[in-house]
Amino acid sequence: MPVIDTPLVCRLIETQFPGWAHLPVRPVAVGGWDNRTFHLGTTMTVRLPSAAHYAAQVEKEQRWLPRLAPLLPLPIPQPVAQGTPAFGYPWNWSIYRWIDGEAAQPEKIADLPLFAAALAEFLVALRAVDASEGPHAGPQNFFRGGALAVYDAETRQALRTLEGQIDTATATAVWEAALTSSWQAAPVWFHGDVAASNLLVQAGRLHAVIDFGSCGVGDPACDLVLAWTFLTESSREAFRKGLGLDEGTWARGRGWALWKALILRAGLVQTSEFEAGRAQRTLDALLAEHQAL
Repeated sequence: MPVIDTPLVCRLIETQFPGWAHLPVRPVAVGGWDNRTFHLGTTMTVRLPSAAHYAAQVEKEQRWLPRLAPLLPLPIPQPVAQGTPAFGYPWNWSIYRWIDGEAAQPEKIADLPLFAAALAEFLVALRAVDASEGPHAGPQNFFRGGALAVYDAETRQALRTLEGQIDTATATAVWEAALTSSWQAAPVWFHGDVAASNLLVQAGRLHAVIDFGSCGVGDPACDLVLAWTFLTESSREAFRKGLGLDEGTWARGRGWALWKALILRAGLVQTSEFEAGRAQRTLDALLAEHQAL
């Protein structure tokens, strides 16, 4: 993995966009994993993929975000330039307009059901955009929008690892219910990573949606995960009502949330104690909802 730091970004800007070379560069306060992001002055950000399997996101966002933005009810990232490999950094990279706001946290949201309804409205608008030429699911976006069965072996491995630690019988029932249906309509646009860190809040309300690196066209069930990772029971209901999706899609949404929570809780991917604890809370919400059906 290349070293991505402020001196590298300064050199890239100086040589490829000299008109902005006078602007200060500094890391954003809360960075991501797929990309490293830096402020460029006060109105732009520089975003560089951190590994080869994230590099394809650059051209996808450069192509599609300008087309999606006018059709959506909330701001999304706006590309202003695309850079090329240099100084040992091997991939294309992007410059975007900066969007003000803070990553969603419960204490920053004035009304969580209203927040959930606004997010549902955004996702409904995204689904309504013409998807006929959009990018389909595959390894480049970790199969978001595709069939859950691609993660069946990994999910069942996690269930075996967690035997005796969680209610694996109910978790297995949630997983198997998710596998029994599929998206029967034409492919639609999905975001692919609707996480609290990608939802910006201003004045207590949802203000913008960022990080479309996993977006594409296919089954929108992957966009439901926030219902169990972040929302409460009442706000989850507002989210579901606003989305207007069928029970099969909601069940597949549970499956996406279950898969991620299980592999984190089982330690199949590197994680922190904080993330493992959050995964357990997600499992608790999923299992409780299934048992109430």
